[in-house]
Amino acid sequence: MNLKSLNYFVVVLEKGSISAAAKHCYIAQPSISAAISQLESELNTQLFHRHGKGITPTDAGMRLYPLARRLLNESRAIQSLFAKQEIQVPFRLGLIRSLGVQRMSMLLKEFTAACPDMDLTLVEPTEDSDARIITTSDLGINESFLPMWHDTYVLAIPPSMSLGLKSAVRLEDLHQQPFIHRAPCEALTSLQQLLDMEGIKLQVRARIQTVEYAVGLVAAGLGIALVPAIPALLEQQDIVFRPLADIELKRTVGLAMPLGQAQTPQQKQLSALCNLFR
Repeated sequence: MNLKSLNYFVVVLEKGSISAAAKHCYIAQPSISAAISQLESELNTQLFHRHGKGITPTDAGMRLYPLARRLLNESRAIQSLFAKQEIQVPFRLGLIRSLGVQRMSMLLKEFTAACPDMDLTLVEPTEDSDARIITTSDLGINESFLPMWHDTYVLAIPPSMSLGLKSAVRLEDLHQQPFIHRAPCEALTSLQQLLDMEGIKLQVRARIQTVEYAVGLVAAGLGIALVPAIPALLEQQDIVFRPLADIELKRTVGLAMPLGQAQTPQQKQLSALCNLFR
């Protein structure tokens, strides 16, 4: 059984379509389709249902998936066991605290897999780095920028608060409401300026730095927080998310790298991976 075909099968199942898998693997769609067909022929079973919106795994495909993952991981472990030790290339990557754990995990998983000889260090976006994942508000004049994610901001509200019963929250509704203050956050700075102009006061109950901590405190019922509408956050069932009716706050998150310098292999690989998340 061909390990490459098994790898294509795993990627297709995880990405949900042959086109997405082809983009992820940097190969043509017909090559993946042929590999899947060959695998189905070898196993004498259908692994995917094809339909207009993409593909879904059959029962046989779902049974094969964990076995394929295990076999591929064991194959990589064997290769790494006997691989010649390469010189580790240092790479410093700046990350904003509000990127989101799921996004960060996906990006770093792909990046480190593509650059196995890299010695990666994660730093604050204000520190010296070879590349930065930041918002446009933090972009320097001597940096290029590759957009990756476009987020709007919403209010995260404890379900016990009556404010969550509204379909949208107006600024005046926030007066004297318990609030989780998260910084740095350019959207909160803009909101605070508008609130000050309107004479609206918030009751700050906690001051934190990460989105995950803010959401955790909201879930605990401590107060409201302004957070980017990251899909993984919006899936939480113990929090009510509502838009602001009087102001639309947005951000663009992307990859920033120094201008006027030849890109290193790691920077080139990071640029290519960032295109996958756009």
